[in-house]
Amino acid sequence: MNLTRQKALEKLHEWTTTDSLRGHARAVEIVMRQAARRYGGPDTDEEVWAITGLLHDADYEKWPDEHPQRIVDWLREQGEEEIAYAVSFHQTKWGLPPKSQLDKALLACDELAGFVVACCLVRPDGVASLAPKSVKKKLKDKAFAAKVDRRIIRDSIELLGVDLGEHIQFVIDALKPHAEELGIGGRG
Repeated sequence: MNLTRQKALEKLHEWTTTDSLRGHARAVEIVMRQAARRYGGPDTDEEVWAITGLLHDADYEKWPDEHPQRIVDWLREQGEEEIAYAVSFHQTKWGLPPKSQLDKALLACDELAGFVVACCLVRPDGVASLAPKSVKKKLKDKAFAAKVDRRIIRDSIELLGVDLGEHIQFVIDALKPHAEELGIGGRG
């Protein structure tokens, strides 16, 4: 891989100025780093998976109607076809087939990481005692985090071939050590 995390972070910060979207990028980076260990094979490059998570929405703030075409083009210019394809695949409207575990994992981790963070933000103790049962209950409440596409969460986890409750727990466990950085440690 030619792309360093520093260069990826610079691109993210160039195109994304809001703390909320930068925080989402960081959360997905964290979860994808763990996903590489859990869902990737023995030769999986953890850094590729992490950078994929970091950059997957990098162009969304500036060019929401074109998302993710700008970041995909930039990634291809950097010679990062594997990452570019995963980012393309995560735009489900494009209808691309998955080619790798990276593609499937990004889709299964992106929406769910955002949803888990949202769950943490409404709990007094944040992520500390969050359980899959609570997340599943919130998934049924269509008014909560209404912009999160529950169908994508369900279908992507099925595509990855994992259990919903186990995957939710995986995302919680990945985010928990970073609670302070992500602002999901609670109010207490």
